[in-house]
Amino acid sequence: GDAAWQDRLQMHRQRRPHNWSTVECGGDLNAAMASISLTADVLVDSLGGVVASHLECTCQQWQVLQESLIDRLKLHQGTVVIVIEETGWGVVPSTAIGGLFRERLGSFAQTLEQFAVQSWLVIQGRALDLTQIGQPVR
Repeated sequence: GDAAWQDRLQMHRQRRPHNWSTVECGGDLNAAMASISLTADVLVDSLGGVVASHLECTCQQWQVLQESLIDRLKLHQGTVVIVIEETGWGVVPSTAIGGLFRERLGSFAQTLEQFAVQSWLVIQGRALDLTQIGQPVR
């Protein structure tokens, strides 16, 4: 029901190259990945929507969902680029649901990074190769 948000989404869609196929999957990224050719290059934009769609899951359900998605991604033979919102630089959420979102997104990002060939931080129009300049902190 937010017209400004819908306009922003439409602008984002129009910027994509015309030869791209788009699958808007809501929270079911696993099913979306299953529907795509194993050799297709994929841009997941973004992981935050997937996390937000599963905040009602128990810790065990969330763990199963993550493991299932990681297994699906490991099977994929094409390039997969996953955009992940950086929530750690923002205000600490004052609500339990906000804290849960931040915790799940951050920990899932760290888990996915373990399987990544490359890891980049894009800020202010610049891309920084974290595998070259960063040290893991766990």
